Amino acid sequence: MKLYFAPAACSLAVHIALREAGLRFDAISVDLVKSVTADGTPYRSISPRGYVPLLELDDGSRHTEAASLLQYVADLDSSQRLIGATGSARRLAVVEWLTFVSTELHKVFSPWLWHKETAESTRQAVKEKLATRFAELNDLLSRQDHLAGEYSVADAYAFTIVNWANFLALPLTPYPHLKAYLGRISARPAVQEALRAEGLLK
Repeated sequence: MKLYFAPAACSLAVHIALREAGLRFDAISVDLVKSVTADGTPYRSISPRGYVPLLELDDGSRHTEAASLLQYVADLDSSQRLIGATGSARRLAVVEWLTFVSTELHKVFSPWLWHKETAESTRQAVKEKLATRFAELNDLLSRQDHLAGEYSVADAYAFTIVNWANFLALPLTPYPHLKAYLGRISARPAVQEALRAEGLLK
């Protein structure tokens, strides 16, 4: 398999999941500003949508969308420990949280807070919505260590997206349990490996 990623982008979640599952893959860095891979290949010749993550399977097929790829990667581990068995309450909880992160966090942060041309009124509305979601997560994480009970691909996704607050100077001090959660996830060996591989850790 090949994972096309950009450092600290949402592709980090899939990168983490691949390492958590102990799968073999090649990681190929993409410059999203120039839209080229590390060897200069035009990225849109590989991914017409032009964004990451993209996972190329051994059969040559290419697939996108972080939440979908996280489920796929989790299922490649026969134990399904990162997602739960089909039809189980755990799987329902993990998929529910994957969907929440995708719609209520990922697509609230992006693209609005990453572009200078976003109107200030839009920025403020986005920050208010994120504050509501952060408060909800903070309350949940005051009672449990992970989103769906035990660690899952939903945590890899939530860690990746919520951590954008640090890049965008959004204070997390009002949410101590959420902040502690980020610390717990970042300390996991597979997460450390992925962060280091993406140049996010020295």
